[in-house]
Amino acid sequence: MILVAESGSTKCDWILLDHKGQEVNRWKTMGFNPYFHDEKLVEQVLKKTIGLKDFAGDVEQTWFYGAGCSTDALRSIIVTGLNNVFTKAKNHVGHDLEAAAFALYSGEPLIACILGTGSNSCYFNGETIFEEVPSLAYILGDEGSAGFIGKRILADYLYKKLPTDLHHAFKAEFNLSKDEIINTVYNKPNANVYLASFGPFAGKHNKHPYVKNIMQDAFKKFLDIHVACFKEAKNVPISFVGSVAKNNEDILTQCLNDFGFKKGKVLAKPVDALVQYHLKKLNIKESL
Repeated sequence: MILVAESGSTKCDWILLDHKGQEVNRWKTMGFNPYFHDEKLVEQVLKKTIGLKDFAGDVEQTWFYGAGCSTDALRSIIVTGLNNVFTKAKNHVGHDLEAAAFALYSGEPLIACILGTGSNSCYFNGETIFEEVPSLAYILGDEGSAGFIGKRILADYLYKKLPTDLHHAFKAEFNLSKDEIINTVYNKPNANVYLASFGPFAGKHNKHPYVKNIMQDAFKKFLDIHVACFKEAKNVPISFVGSVAKNNEDILTQCLNDFGFKKGKVLAKPVDALVQYHLKKLNIKESL
């Protein structure tokens, strides 16, 4: 059996396939990012995931793609966790940028972008992935992401800069004090996921002029830093994976038009397209 997984910092999607490429089952777990999570947590979560653990001995290959899996040292953290669960499998770990590129590829070169909890981009010509500028994660970067937008909304709430109607809506939904927010951001783990948890609030209110302006600024900053840096930017489609891109596609489309970029695919989740990519790569009959 083959197990394909695509993980952001918040959530991970798992799909199990049999030898004919038919889907056996799928699961969701928390996301695993080796910047914040160790191999013990990966092992513990997977062994507690009902159903998934029952197939552990039957899995022959895993193809895991995750946020933060950008170096051999970071990938080894996830590999060790997988090895401790899928003991008979050959466990492959790649970067989430690879997952985005493979899922979005349609036979022509493209710039593949991630706009989810975090953000990133690469150029993919069908064979090789090229990165032009680094992703600086949630403190220094992640432009256009849920974390970036959520941080802005949260700060404006505390600074009392949100319009009155948004301020009341935010307070009614979250009812957070400044001390709670500061303590969670600065003293608790996974601050990136916490900040990103306020992104959906912005998405829910994305027709509001104030929020729309925040999103336009965030997306334009992403395009300026992470897309315009590629010399091919005006000649290939700019495609996206991630809930932020999909849920705010109309605003993103306008920003792309403002830059003169060609819009490509926009997928909320890449995992199903990633499965199809691997079925072709492994020369397994597509039957999903």
